[in-house]
Amino acid sequence: MTQAVKEEFRSQQVSDGFRWGQLAIGVICMVTIANLQYGWTFFVPEITKQFGWGRAEIQWAFTLFVLFETWLVPIEGWFVDKYGPKIVIMFGGVLCAIGWVINSQADTLFLFCVGQAVAGIGAGAVYGTCVGNALKWFPDRRGLAAGITAAGFGAGSALTVWPIQATIAHFGFAHTFLTFGLGQGIIIVVLAFFLFAPKPGQTPEVSNKGPIIQSRKQYLPSEVVKHPIFWLMYLMFVAVGAGGLVVTANLAPMAKDYGVADIPVWLGIPALTLAATLDRLLNGVTRPLCGWISDKIGRENTMFFAFGIEAIGIYLLYLFAHDPMMFVILSSLVFFAWGEIYSLFPSTCTDTFGSKFAATNAGLLYTAKGTAALLVPFGTALAADGDWGAVFIIGVILNAGASLLALLVLKPWRAGIIRRTEENALQPAQ
Repeated sequence: MTQAVKEEFRSQQVSDGFRWGQLAIGVICMVTIANLQYGWTFFVPEITKQFGWGRAEIQWAFTLFVLFETWLVPIEGWFVDKYGPKIVIMFGGVLCAIGWVINSQADTLFLFCVGQAVAGIGAGAVYGTCVGNALKWFPDRRGLAAGITAAGFGAGSALTVWPIQATIAHFGFAHTFLTFGLGQGIIIVVLAFFLFAPKPGQTPEVSNKGPIIQSRKQYLPSEVVKHPIFWLMYLMFVAVGAGGLVVTANLAPMAKDYGVADIPVWLGIPALTLAATLDRLLNGVTRPLCGWISDKIGRENTMFFAFGIEAIGIYLLYLFAHDPMMFVILSSLVFFAWGEIYSLFPSTCTDTFGSKFAATNAGLLYTAKGTAALLVPFGTALAADGDWGAVFIIGVILNAGASLLALLVLKPWRAGIIRRTEENALQPAQ
């Protein structure tokens, strides 16, 4: 097919309003699945109280949720790249509902693990589809678009912190699992009918103006997993993600161990409730904010500052977590400084490897979250006696290392790869 014929079949560029509409639908889907991860911490004390299992045992269910949420995203992404987002979102919504229905009926640790695994598959299908779609629709503002979409997942559960706590308190955790699970699933299935993937020509062309450099080469997923720079990004993702997931899964137990959970700190609101609300809000705000900043100053520069702030925040939490107000402030800082990985890494991955297979390739990188989740039970076990010091120090080291790797290794390496790709494309065929 000649270039002239190809151009004839290209669609006209759509309005920004349509693109933002697609982004908004994806954000609502992300808000709807946010409780599956961020609401879990409120169920842990009640499950422990009813069944007498240890925290580390229960957190294996959380780990399985994250593993199934992340490690299957490349497969779900392949379906998105090939068949579009609609069917994958519907599939995910159904599984999200089934997973929490199983949790509502569970009376063994095995059943909780099954429920979390099913919910994880559903959440991963929704998450991977929405982020992948955002990356495709916005090549000109990729960091911001990925950040806004990921913000729905990070901040969405802030809307339901109090409703979930109130429902658990009045009706029990089983009823809460059932009602919220069904409601979330129905909303996702309905929204799936309104999501579309961009056709060639509907989005702006790739540009390498300013601090953002993007590859015009469209890497196949099989090429991506063989590229060493992919594994550097993977390592950095795990390093930063591990600390955030440990705090996410253990915020309530951590607050209780430090004796601050029920102490009123502002307007009579207990420290744990206020921390959980602010944590989720800031975890959401940082995603579009850092994505937007990265569009302006570059991905790796933003990583350097964000991961460095995360290291400082964890260290200060280590020093002052016993103070209820400082617990609220510093846990919020920790959530703010780790949530941006869900906008920075997908956009960096797509900048490096192209947008044609964005859902699959970003999904491959997203499996790093599942790898990081494997550390959650071990982090929980390290603090079995209520002392979180070792966990915090490890988190400081991992984040500081990732910060330096972003600036000193990833930045020059990635620039060199894209430059060589551009030079090869300009050379005449032999």
